[in-house]
Amino acid sequence: MTSTTSRTRARSGFACTECGWTTAKWVGRCGECQAWGTVVEAAAPSGPRTTASSPGARVARPIGQIDVEAARARPTGVGELDRVLGGGLVPGAVVLLAGEPGVGKSTLLLDVAGRLGRAEGARVLYVTGEESAGQVRLRAERIGAVAPGLLLAAETDLGAVLGQVAATEPTVLVVDSVQTIASTAVDGSPGGVSQVREVAAALIQVAKERGIPALLVGHVTKDGAVAGPRTLEHLVDVVCQVDGDRHTRLRLLRASKNRFGPTDEVGCFDLTDTGIVELADPSGLFVSHGAHQVPGTCVTVTLEGRRPLATEIQALVVPSQLSNPRRTTSGVDSSRLAMVLAVAQRRAALPLGDRDVYVSTVGGARVTEPGSDLAVALAVASAATDQRLGTDLVALGEVGLAGEIRTVLGLGRRLAEAARLGFHRAVVPSGTSASESVPDGLELLEAAHLAEAVALATAARSVPSPERPLAASGH
Repeated sequence: MTSTTSRTRARSGFACTECGWTTAKWVGRCGECQAWGTVVEAAAPSGPRTTASSPGARVARPIGQIDVEAARARPTGVGELDRVLGGGLVPGAVVLLAGEPGVGKSTLLLDVAGRLGRAEGARVLYVTGEESAGQVRLRAERIGAVAPGLLLAAETDLGAVLGQVAATEPTVLVVDSVQTIASTAVDGSPGGVSQVREVAAALIQVAKERGIPALLVGHVTKDGAVAGPRTLEHLVDVVCQVDGDRHTRLRLLRASKNRFGPTDEVGCFDLTDTGIVELADPSGLFVSHGAHQVPGTCVTVTLEGRRPLATEIQALVVPSQLSNPRRTTSGVDSSRLAMVLAVAQRRAALPLGDRDVYVSTVGGARVTEPGSDLAVALAVASAATDQRLGTDLVALGEVGLAGEIRTVLGLGRRLAEAARLGFHRAVVPSGTSASESVPDGLELLEAAHLAEAVALATAARSVPSPERPLAASGH
């Protein structure tokens, strides 16, 4: 009997009531959320207790007879959000929007609710658990989201929220946020594992039964993950993350899970004093529009999902007064920069050992992919030799430790974006013209080694133009 009991206990294990962390033996402190006294013994698994029931009117049918028109995505009126969602909101879909505090989650969803509420016969129910209805009304006036079909309700009780849904019969449901709603039928404080699981399950059920899209705002932990149980991300249909530096206005919307579309699309938004504005062509945000180009600048084209973005890299190289020269970055990965500087010094004979190097991006862009290595190296080489690069030149390629220039993913899309923005020369890996289609008006300067790329870039200088080519993009 004792042996059987111990085996059952080992199978059941212990779980934290706050975050859901599990362990094989009891501990006083949770290893995930570091809370004391929250680890309890989980219920031992038992045999199935559910028996078969009649399917009623929902009997299985051949897949070819299923009506798909009712499940078509409907545009939200925000093109960048529709891009990430895969065309719009699908009836009955549940979308979880997560992000750090102040990144613009509530502003974005209130703007979407206001746009949807202007449609004829629309009833958008916006449930706020963090603010009063008056506070939401003030923000709606500021961003121009006041609409006749937008209904506001300040509720923190799950039963009251479900009652509001039954009374108003909305066409779209917005809940801000899911961690502030609690059910009296479940133990635990709002935001706990049991409460979040119960609230999410109830909202998903009502969305599926009524066929209405539900948009849920979710908090994130200090590590950037969605707060609450991991099962929350499995229950919903779409999980979106809003990223952005609090010191810049750019906000990027990405989908880490999407049952109705791709997960490699990125939506760009501009967070302003009057709300959040979508950016259909954000490339101009990351390139300066000065009248003249100075040494130490080079433009590259990065890929955010499947979207190419032109980004300017700026470098400054000055004599160092320290025994260990400074290596300061902003928007560029510091370890990647250290590798590029080592290769440039060893393979391209650039004098960098006794100089401070500062590398930054324009507009708060973050460049972490290897495809920007060549642009970083050329910007540093330009600053170190005090030779200006061409105003119509871009650089695309990864730099290896041997100094070789490697090809990058999506090179054809990057070249097409560079040509569209008015660039005429592109320093690319050797063999690009044979493997990629070259856009009209774009000359490829192929280089197999970093030293060769530096020579080609400095020799391809052009007369400074009154404005950068990107000035025509309208930003």
